[in-house]
Amino acid sequence: MPVALDTMEFCDRFYRDNRERVLAFLLHLTGDYDLARDLVQESFTRYLSRYGRDSGNLALLYTIARNAALDTFRKRRESQVGEREAVDRDRDPEGRLIERQEFDTVLAAVRQLDNVDRQLISLLATEAFSYKEIGRMLDISESNVKVKVHRARLRLKEILAQGE
Repeated sequence: MPVALDTMEFCDRFYRDNRERVLAFLLHLTGDYDLARDLVQESFTRYLSRYGRDSGNLALLYTIARNAALDTFRKRRESQVGEREAVDRDRDPEGRLIERQEFDTVLAAVRQLDNVDRQLISLLATEAFSYKEIGRMLDISESNVKVKVHRARLRLKEILAQGE
């Protein structure tokens, strides 16, 4: 019985330590808060049921999360979904509205990027991985990641500038 408890403690700690960053990644990738939360649960469930206590591989967890999102997109056959904001009671309503509009604008611009660029921007936004780790996750070289990130940022700037 103590082994099961240790495994449960490991899983609980692993989840608590990483859930917010995985949620941020999936939120950037999907643009939908509720979907991102569901995918976080699905990703951790897939990861922990398959690899359990014997692993703490964040790159693998993010790959599973990305694949879960892509599976959902394939099933739904839609790439554009809304985002819901958690209420921040410390801010004034006007500040929340402005922040929400800015966030929606950036998410809409990110959704206009192609799939690889959207994944790159989302992975970088989590600040959890190096270019080398991102390259391994997407099966491209580190230098190719840097080039693609630069181009994706330029495209994102163009899209945002068009909206002004």
